[in-house]
Amino acid sequence: MVMLDTLANALATIYNAEMRGKREAIIMPASKLIASVLRILQREGYIGGFEYIDDGRWGKFRVELLGRINRIGVIKPRFPVSYRELSRMPEWLRKYLASRDIGLLIISTSQGVMTHREAIEKKVGGVLLAYVY
Repeated sequence: MVMLDTLANALATIYNAEMRGKREAIIMPASKLIASVLRILQREGYIGGFEYIDDGRWGKFRVELLGRINRIGVIKPRFPVSYRELSRMPEWLRKYLASRDIGLLIISTSQGVMTHREAIEKKVGGVLLAYVY
């Protein structure tokens, strides 16, 4: 079986484990992009800790779930957004988040993966990757 979008698979695994009331989720295969997204989720308080497990192939992540995620997913197609579009409240922000101050968008920028609030502070644009609330 060919896995086309590993980030979508990882976020679906987290969402499904969260909805079933599990304490942890195993995400495989591991990648740097998934690790960056997990760091943001941990920093914002949506997940607990996570660790990389080297299985001799691609690796895995073990993620501790806290029960704080209502919805999480990827944004497809991955829209490019400029700083000006981020500073205004565009249609896609209303489309993916539950409310104005609830949840966050995860954006891949030239300065790394960050939330939409950090991108507005740093005045950079990027590509929309995922949403969580």
